[in-house]
Amino acid sequence: MQSSLSCRLTTWTLVIGILSGASCSSSSTYKAAYLPPELIAPASLDLQAINLAGLAKPSVSVEVIQPGDVLDVSMVTDYAKLTTTTTPIRIRDDGIAVLPLVGDVLVAGASVEQAEQTINAESISRGIFRTPCITVTMKQPRVRKVTVLGAVKKPGTYELPRGSTSLMAALVAAEGLTKEADTLVEIRSTDTRHMAAVMPGNNSQLVSYPPAQPTSPEPQSMKVDLTAVAAGAVTIPELHDGDVVNVTKRTLPAIHVIGLVHKPGEYPYPPDQEIRVLDALALGGGVSNPVAENILVIRRAPNAKEPVRIAVSLQNAKNGSDNITLAPGDTVTVEQTAMTAVVGILQSFVHVGVGAGMYY
Repeated sequence: MQSSLSCRLTTWTLVIGILSGASCSSSSTYKAAYLPPELIAPASLDLQAINLAGLAKPSVSVEVIQPGDVLDVSMVTDYAKLTTTTTPIRIRDDGIAVLPLVGDVLVAGASVEQAEQTINAESISRGIFRTPCITVTMKQPRVRKVTVLGAVKKPGTYELPRGSTSLMAALVAAEGLTKEADTLVEIRSTDTRHMAAVMPGNNSQLVSYPPAQPTSPEPQSMKVDLTAVAAGAVTIPELHDGDVVNVTKRTLPAIHVIGLVHKPGEYPYPPDQEIRVLDALALGGGVSNPVAENILVIRRAPNAKEPVRIAVSLQNAKNGSDNITLAPGDTVTVEQTAMTAVVGILQSFVHVGVGAGMYY
């Protein structure tokens, strides 16, 4: 008898305590149906909606000679025997081709046909041949080795053919972005000359500046936002030999599900989809009390000193009106009330009673 009275007193003490706490709810609590715009969770990032074609550059014909290309230069050196010699010539960084007999000839920027005409004209003006027969063909256009790292499907080092050395070409070579990819891309290069051509805007910035050391330049890094580049708001240079492209991964704060759920805990927020209140409850194994109704979403709003509380009705969430989208870092708590406390205690009595009955 005394034990039964003690249990009833404990039950009503708990109920009174909960009712007292409920009457002191915070004045900064918002209803889910009337959230101000600044408290609405941002939309999840949809990389598929970004027009990555804006990352491409106009292609350059491989017939236009550039430093590093290898040409085959054929000359008829003996007209009596029609002896022809073919020599592979690599174009120097200054655009000069060093040719047998003829010497130095500037050919970079010219087409193969124009270079052929220039070399023939130079061999006449220099007194090498009176009626030269010199032909030029492109043996091997220079390729640029670019390393692609981070949130791409196939990280690695790729050879990009000249004329296709844009950021888009590098990402395509790495088989595209993963679902964890962020829009922020870092490009690191030891060639400081082409970095100087960048016009940084609000979404790109030079993050390091190498000292003037031509013999051993320090790597220079530039960060760009793919959305800004795709929209044409930022211009980036084509990639050069040895550049490293690093696609950053999005790391979103986890959500926490606590209170009257079966599996309270921390759950990752997927980078490519949204999570709503009912999704969070499902992650937490569902509501553990059959009469639970009150849910609080605790969210840290931008520029707010303290977190805000968003009141959600479980029934309204099931009807769709209160099933709001959660923001990364939100805490979802299924609240204890007087009714849930009573039901919880009754459930514990039933559990204890059934357990005790098993011993008889």
